Amino acid sequence: MELSYQEKLTLIKLGELKKTRFEELVKAANIEQVAVMRAVLGLQAKGLAKLHERSERVVRITETGRRYGKIGLPEWRALGILRERGKVTLDDLKTVLSEDELKPIVGLLRKEGWANVKKEDGKLVLEITEKGLNAEERPIDRALKLLAEKEALPVKEIEKLVPVKELKRRKIGEEETVTEREVEITPAGEELVRKGIELKREVSVLTPELIKSGKWKEVEFRKFDIRAPVRRIYPGKKQPYRAFLDKIRRRLIEMGFIEMTVESLIETQFWNFDALFQPQNHPAREWTDTYQLRYPKSGSLPEKELVEMVKTAHERGLAGSRGWGYVWSPERAMLLMPRAHGTALDARQLAKGVEIPGKYFTIQRVFRPDVLDRTHLIEFNQIDGFVVGEELNFRHLLGILKRFAVEIAGAKKVKFLPDYYPFTEPSVQMSAYHPELGWVEFGGAGIFREEMTKALGIDVPVIAWGIGIDRLAMFKLGIDDIRYLFSYDLRWLREAKLVW
Repeated sequence: MELSYQEKLTLIKLGELKKTRFEELVKAANIEQVAVMRAVLGLQAKGLAKLHERSERVVRITETGRRYGKIGLPEWRALGILRERGKVTLDDLKTVLSEDELKPIVGLLRKEGWANVKKEDGKLVLEITEKGLNAEERPIDRALKLLAEKEALPVKEIEKLVPVKELKRRKIGEEETVTEREVEITPAGEELVRKGIELKREVSVLTPELIKSGKWKEVEFRKFDIRAPVRRIYPGKKQPYRAFLDKIRRRLIEMGFIEMTVESLIETQFWNFDALFQPQNHPAREWTDTYQLRYPKSGSLPEKELVEMVKTAHERGLAGSRGWGYVWSPERAMLLMPRAHGTALDARQLAKGVEIPGKYFTIQRVFRPDVLDRTHLIEFNQIDGFVVGEELNFRHLLGILKRFAVEIAGAKKVKFLPDYYPFTEPSVQMSAYHPELGWVEFGGAGIFREEMTKALGIDVPVIAWGIGIDRLAMFKLGIDDIRYLFSYDLRWLREAKLVW
């Protein structure tokens, strides 16, 4: 029977130990773990040893979980202050919460029903509820206590209290597979050890020196088993969400869409609102719904003729419209802001000139004040686009939107609801069904109003949409928390599949 050097060494040590844990055999052989495993598998195939394996999925506590086990979860620390004062601002919570903990706390307290959230003097205020005053220990609290005591628990035991994905989302625990291995020598292996095994130097490369010296006769050449397990390697790859965006972009270009690009994330209110026929007194233009640039405060307007057409549309109307009936302010239109929606690029492109018929799209980062939670971010990506042509109608728009949700995002159910936007008529909101979150709104669309398009020099119908591409990615990547798209969790980054 031919045995490699490592198989001989492992069998000799196993002859001394008889039956032992795999880790002890590695120590005894004093060679790399992967080499011992390769040898054990080789010996098992030859009937000289047996490998017994038992695997179990466990949840292991993280550093964050250990810290929470000592000081308590963020919502309990926040509730402590709420119970003392009754009403607090986010600044009040900074005494017991870190910056990272402060971001999701409003959503956590509201989800538990422990606090009501409202705005007072431009600040978010949390007020304790009756449920918050009488809050008791929850399943997640009991799970955290158990993990803090035992460090790791079987998944089936944890699942009796709380879903493992909830512990992973809160970064309290990590799921992993624990495999216990035992190695046992067989009677045939013991017999071979008793007869005596000669250990010769083993080499993997036949060098010129071995040939010249004649020592190649005194060594054994290593054989390789390509079926033996080896250390897992994680090759470099694109971040999963980045790869998803690139594939969306390529798919749209293949469908004949032209990409609209812009270097700056900052827009004037003229392009973000005024060119879209959104009145200057519209509540969505206030600081509570958009960000404003503090310095520099104002930019410049485009050519005078275009500005005059937009002004006329607002004050007196175009295409039979009466407009909004107020005095339009160029100073207000010059104010700078981080882009609130990608539709601003639609207006820029229409004013610049388009092919008729033509299809255009853009994927842009946009910014809106919001409360961070599983489905909301304050900085996110949006895919905007429009199709311009003489024979277009509302049914064309619905068809395009449904194709986006079903073919590109993988949504199983889609529904449309009437909606209102200042720059489209008719308008529609689109929602898709997520297995964890239920119905999620991720897009708004409509036909651009003639008051907008005629001011920009377009005399044919334009159907347009704006879709929260981050929410579409949740469907495709199979996650239930939008913040995970930007996660630095190495386990997820390594194991997430690159999907289409």
